Formats: sequence, C-alpha cells, structure tokens
Amino acid sequence: MHFEREQLLAGPVEELFAFFAVPEHLGLLTPPAARLRVVRSTTPRIKQGTELVYALRAHGLPLRWRARIEVWDPPRRFVDVQLAGPFRRWRHEHAFEALADGRVRATDRIEYAPWGGALVDRLFVRRELERNFDFRARALPDAFEAWRAAR
Repeated sequence: MHFEREQLLAGPVEELFAFFAVPEHLGLLTPPAARLRVVRSTTPRIKQGTELVYALRAHGLPLRWRARIEVWDPPRRFVDVQLAGPFRRWRHEHAFEALADGRVRATDRIEYAPWGGALVDRLFVRRELERNFDFRARALPDAFEAWRAAR
C-alpha cells in the first residue's frame, strides 16, 4: 500500500530538517489520543542508524513501535523503517524541498503492508493515516514556529 501527503511550510529547509531530527517532536505531530511517547532513542538527535522505540495507542490498544533510520540525507530526506510494530512492513520517507519563495515542500511517502491486507487497510489503516496526517498538517506549522522562536 502507498500513502503520500505534501505540505508547504515557511522557513529554511535546514531548520525544518533539524526540527524533525528531535525524536520527541513526533509526539507534537501525532493526535493526543495516540499518547505517543519516545521510550528509547539510541542517539539524542536522529541520524543515520538511530533506532527509536515509541509507545502509543491505536484504537485504544497499547502498542510498541521500533524503527531505524535507514537513510539520512540532510537537509533533503530521511527514511525510517519499522523493525517491530503494528505493520508487516512500513517504510516512511520524509522529503524536504526548498522552494524559490523561501518556503519548504515537505512530502511524506509511506509504503506499508498492514496485517490483514487490503480489507484491514480499507476499514481501519487508511482512515487512521488520513486522520493522523490531517492532524500533522494542522500541528506542524505552529510546532515548527514555536521551536524556531525558542532557539
């Protein structure tokens, strides 16, 4: 299965990439009901080879998600891959493109395989991805600006 979402943001691409290098920022971009928190990160800032363990809730059920950063190409892109978690397969590319007008195009491309296949995707997973990325689209501009102002 494939999922893609694109968003335009104000600010330098290097700063947006640096924002995403902070493991705890994922919690700011995830709906509160998911109660996502970083349990463990092998590095203080995300980089090539970083392994992360998240605790979260999906449909009220507690989950652990373990991922590794397999591609780290600042400030253009990075890729996280699920090592253990709720999917048979998960590969998430985060791409960043500096635009001539000073904004950044942030693109999320996800390739995934849910347990239960297409039926489970249609009934649960796709809708959940849509909700999560709708939330991210609303939360990211404010979280990014607050982080920039605090630096």
